[in-house]
Amino acid sequence: MADESPWLVVGLGNPGPGYAGNRHNVGQMVLDELADRGRMTFKTHKTNARVAEGRTAPGGPRYVLAKPNSYMNLSGGPTGALLRFYRIAPDHLVVVHDELDIPFDTVKLKRGGGHGGHNGIRDIASAAGTPEFVRVRVGIGRPPGRMDAADFVLRDFSGEEKRSLPNLLVDAADAVELVAREGLEAAQLRFHTAR
Repeated sequence: MADESPWLVVGLGNPGPGYAGNRHNVGQMVLDELADRGRMTFKTHKTNARVAEGRTAPGGPRYVLAKPNSYMNLSGGPTGALLRFYRIAPDHLVVVHDELDIPFDTVKLKRGGGHGGHNGIRDIASAAGTPEFVRVRVGIGRPPGRMDAADFVLRDFSGEEKRSLPNLLVDAADAVELVAREGLEAAQLRFHTAR
């Protein structure tokens, strides 16, 4: 049964408590939401990642949720190792990451394409041998004024953003589940249509 193949969902971020609340770590925050839904627990894995396995709903798709222990720009090594370890093809890989070019509180999805300057995506495409995997892009907006983008992504969400953040994480987790259950097009239809 081909569709019984699990989905590898990689949440991008940087390791350690100092980065946990950063905008750059929103991908890992989404994985926490998915893990909570399926009462899954993250455990250390030999692929240099923390991994949780299970389903978010009875009879639903199987997930391997992974948070690389590497820094964001080196996410490819753990992701490639996970694909090999679980024998998952890149068409069952979903990468959840922050996106500067999308307004805060917005979720967009795509398969393939360029990395748009996102070094974590660039490294994963190289390790996977293809850019043809699904990206769940979680909008964090542009830095204010003349703030450097690198500084902006390594800051925690503002007080106002933190009030909306739980809803954004729910939307992004819903998007992952919709991709796994019904396919990318169905998820795009829901999340790219004005609500």
